[in-house]
Amino acid sequence: MSCWAAVVQKELGMALLPRISSKLPPDIDPTKAPIAYGRRGLPKLNEELEDPDLLTRQRALMALCDLVHDPENVYEAIRLGFLDNLKILLLDEDSTVRQKTTEVLYIMATHSVGRTGFLENGVIPALAQLLDDPVDICRWNMHYALKLVSELPLGATGIVESGLVPSLVFKLKTELEDIQELILETLTGCLRVEAFEALATGAVRILKELLSHSGVNIRSRAAQALMAISVPLEGKNMVFEEDVFPDLVMLLEDEDAEVRANAAGALMNSAITTQGKYAAINADAIDTLLPLIHDERSKVRLYSIKALTMLSEAPEGRKILLGHVAEFRKRLSDSSPAVRRAAQIAVEVIEWKP
Repeated sequence: MSCWAAVVQKELGMALLPRISSKLPPDIDPTKAPIAYGRRGLPKLNEELEDPDLLTRQRALMALCDLVHDPENVYEAIRLGFLDNLKILLLDEDSTVRQKTTEVLYIMATHSVGRTGFLENGVIPALAQLLDDPVDICRWNMHYALKLVSELPLGATGIVESGLVPSLVFKLKTELEDIQELILETLTGCLRVEAFEALATGAVRILKELLSHSGVNIRSRAAQALMAISVPLEGKNMVFEEDVFPDLVMLLEDEDAEVRANAAGALMNSAITTQGKYAAINADAIDTLLPLIHDERSKVRLYSIKALTMLSEAPEGRKILLGHVAEFRKRLSDSSPAVRRAAQIAVEVIEWKP
């Protein structure tokens, strides 16, 4: 081979070699721990959650956030004892660790197996330790996890039994609006299983104040919570004592349909007692409810008809509603079976004669 040919061959060989870049491939995230293959994957991450090195813990949590979207991984993580380590990390000095830990937990709480694991492993009291966390996103994540747990009766019971209800009620006074929404949803779930602790901590008065909040979601959820807390007799009496009826009647004219529905539902529950009926009638509830029996939302129509049925049991209410029976009859052909049934009962109650 000539000297010239050797040079050409050397240059061609160099051209075939891959170029080495200092940049990472686009599918590599340096903030996440590399996950081992097969059965070793989750156990390795669990060990890294206990690592004294801060970056190792952070990267393990980042990777775990992705994995727990799969319910099978959540089941396996609970079996391997991840929750014990996560409970410890909730009190980590590093705010990023606390943030990602609460994120992992609320993602786990989106799955039934995760919520069950919370109840069996004491996660609810551990989460409650972050009620006063200085980092907003940590508190938001924590409250979102509690909200998801409260959506099931067993989960709501677990929150109540953890003694969290009074603290949640008090937090309504001071928390950010986004977190207030989550607290109201959590409380509503809890109030459906047990309302007495909330009543004892002045929940009705606080909820009444929130009915006039500028945020539509706050107004809606406050009215929803009042509907739940007014199911037991003690709740109905407290709604009367706190003079909430004028506030609920005002919300019947709210632009938001969900607000109108929840306000009508709260009136429906609160007007079962005699004093509740007259308080609602005196607050002009009948005239405000009547147009709502033709509302575009079926839930608004249903609760309004039921509330008016309650008010028709008072002689003064029946006297007014006898002149509007034709309006109720129009709803006998409603698209909603529940509304049709409610309208039929309303007509029978209004036209009842001893």
